[in-house]
Amino acid sequence: MKIGLYFGSFNPIHTGHCIIANFIATNTDLQQVWFVVSPQNPFKPAAALLNEYDRLHLVKLAIDNMPNLRASDIEFHLPRPSYTIDTLTYLEEKFPQHSFSVILGSDGLQNFSKWKNAGRLAEKYNFYVYPRPGFPVESGTEAPLPNMTIVEAPMLDISATFIRNMIRNGKDIRFLVPDPVKEEIEKNLYYR
Repeated sequence: MKIGLYFGSFNPIHTGHCIIANFIATNTDLQQVWFVVSPQNPFKPAAALLNEYDRLHLVKLAIDNMPNLRASDIEFHLPRPSYTIDTLTYLEEKFPQHSFSVILGSDGLQNFSKWKNAGRLAEKYNFYVYPRPGFPVESGTEAPLPNMTIVEAPMLDISATFIRNMIRNGKDIRFLVPDPVKEEIEKNLYYR
């Protein structure tokens, strides 16, 4: 099976994440998209994150009953911080019957050269890149990655940071996150 890995903190998962993942799963040659919840991103401070198991639970709630989307805790069992190359190597050993690709926003290409083993990643793996406002991406001979497919997924101009700030300020996050995620956040007083 061809699987796209959508890495992120998902702190919290929001409607924009769900739209991108579902669009890529239904409009490319990928058969599934796995949300790989990162316990610690090497580019983000860990202290600002909700507990990883709570974030994983929110992802599961968001994609419940979506057979082509799956939540993955694979990085919970690997050394921290999480590096994409290590995760891909582990997944290939654990699931040799699958082929894995990386799903990435065009803003993520800005730091790609700083990723661990960036050259090896670029040579060995396919990348499905969705454009983000302010971060144009070129295809063809100008492509920053040799095995890159640009996916024009619908974009919502929202972020997890924006949602966390809304919650802290007592504002309604309805429609910004899936309803079960909103209910769980409110029930547990997350991000207050």
